Amino acid sequence: MSLSVERLAEQARHLQQRLAYVPRALRMTWEATRGWTLAWVLLLVLQGLLPTASVYLTKILVDRIAEALNMGLSWEAAAPVLGPAALMAAIMVAIEVLSAVRAWVQTAQAELLHDHIKAAIHEKAAEVAYAFYESPAYYDTMDRANSEAASRSLSLLQGIGTIAQHTITLIGVAVLLIPYSAWLPLVLLVSTLPALWVVVRHKQRHHTWWEDTTDQRRWAHYFDRVVTHPIPAAEVRLFGLGERFRSAYNAVRKTLRTDRLRLMRDQSLATFGAGLVGLLITGGALVWIGARALQGRAQLGDLALFYRAFDQGQGLMRTVLSSLGTLYADALFLEHLFTFLDIESTTETTGENPAPVPNTLRHGITFEQVGFQYPASDTWVLRDFSLHLPAGATVAVVGANGAGKSTLMKLMCRFYDPQEGRILLDGTDIRDFEPAELRRRIAVMFQYPVHYIATAAENIALGDVHTELNGDEQAAIQTAAQGAGADAFIQELPSGYDTLLSKQFDGGVELSGGQWQRISLARAFYREAPLVILDEPTSFMDSWAEAAWLDRFRDLVHNRTALIITHRFTTAMRADHIIVMEGGQIVEQGTHEALVDADGRYASSWRTQTEHRAAPRHDPSAFQRRPSPSSPISSPVS
Repeated sequence: MSLSVERLAEQARHLQQRLAYVPRALRMTWEATRGWTLAWVLLLVLQGLLPTASVYLTKILVDRIAEALNMGLSWEAAAPVLGPAALMAAIMVAIEVLSAVRAWVQTAQAELLHDHIKAAIHEKAAEVAYAFYESPAYYDTMDRANSEAASRSLSLLQGIGTIAQHTITLIGVAVLLIPYSAWLPLVLLVSTLPALWVVVRHKQRHHTWWEDTTDQRRWAHYFDRVVTHPIPAAEVRLFGLGERFRSAYNAVRKTLRTDRLRLMRDQSLATFGAGLVGLLITGGALVWIGARALQGRAQLGDLALFYRAFDQGQGLMRTVLSSLGTLYADALFLEHLFTFLDIESTTETTGENPAPVPNTLRHGITFEQVGFQYPASDTWVLRDFSLHLPAGATVAVVGANGAGKSTLMKLMCRFYDPQEGRILLDGTDIRDFEPAELRRRIAVMFQYPVHYIATAAENIALGDVHTELNGDEQAAIQTAAQGAGADAFIQELPSGYDTLLSKQFDGGVELSGGQWQRISLARAFYREAPLVILDEPTSFMDSWAEAAWLDRFRDLVHNRTALIITHRFTTAMRADHIIVMEGGQIVEQGTHEALVDADGRYASSWRTQTEHRAAPRHDPSAFQRRPSPSSPISSPVS
């Protein structure tokens, strides 16, 4: 007994917690659709009152018709019938008109609310810490928040509207039934309670199934994209993978479909049982009113009114209770939306008075005994790591995969904050800067370029969205493209810089991997930032394109501080200083010539790469490197 009480108490707590999201959802709806919501409320009141008036007119109309039939067919007998009949017709027309207007109003609400919720999701997605996107929880949380949030918010609003409208009608119906017997409204309520239990129980079961199958639904979506998306299309055909992924998709869908049909079967059986109970109670009430009529205690109009009132009241009561169950289900789904919107970003926080970010670097970037672990990981990617990048210098970082090279970029951009030590920009801890302002001073070319569906010019201009495109900026875009080695192939596109870079839309073209990389490089160079970070800038380039780009690189980073993360030593050799990383530590450092002469890890890898590429050993005099800055590049290797 105590366990049952505790279980009921726990369910009550869960119900209270989830229904707490309802007021918040309504506030969101009001913010998005103020005027439309006022019109919607007015329509609800009118649609709630008119059916009651229709039921009441039924009694008057039937009684008048009965009297007319007793008087014989004449104008004097028919005249009293015309008024109630015309009024009944007017009410029926008004109900249809109001239904059409309400559908239009709800469509406007749906569109506005959908856009409002999507805007909130997009805003939060841009605000959350970068770590969120690299965690498995991201995919489940985002999928749950994004997939049904807008439709469930609208369903919640419509459910509340249905409850309000039908409650108004039910109050009117109850007023009409009470003169016959005070217990009739109670019978009406009891006849619909089994249906309420069915709705609430199975809405809860469906939501639990929906939560538990999030991974499976995402797998189905992934398999579908592999089969239908253009990017993997070539490999799918070459390796004959179509049948494999189709079978995987069908297997997941079969599991989902079987579970869903089992849920619907159980719900249908329960709904049938609840409906049977309702019919028995309705039949009993009709037998009771029929007996009254036989005893001469009710007229024909009373029978018509009672039947319509009880039948309509029962239907309305079922609808209201069903809407309550749907409202509960909507609250379950809205929990995921508000859980996502309530995510806080610890990385983004700054003090009340953030320090100004310098427009030019005077001293450089300094890592002081930095220690960093990725979230949910016990492995130290960096530990007691120290490095100094002098202002105006070009530093290359090389090392095997997993050495921590790209982590340096993520920390400098404040996608993450280190757990130990600090990173200084001109002597100021970068955590004291406003993150958005800090990032505006950094131009980054990421290892895997984003293929934005936009024109070539717009793709490059995305590197600095704070600059308006005009004649001067068009020239700056072309200059950035020339520096990245992209101008030549852009000029050959059907519409040059105005060519859409995607075949997903008419008139668009698709670029090769190397061409996209040069677009990304141009985007980084377009931003006039004092710090440039290039992650594998030549990995997709062929040898000729790489050589041409390297020849221009010095001009591109003139008066800027540059960090190049690369596996290609032919790229690293152009830097003022080279850092060799392994296991999150600096194991070698120096100029290209010094590292080659030291005959260590760098020299061994250099010989392997140059022999593989059949390239001669580097001649230092051919590259006109700038004199190394006087300040130290990094702390001594311990």
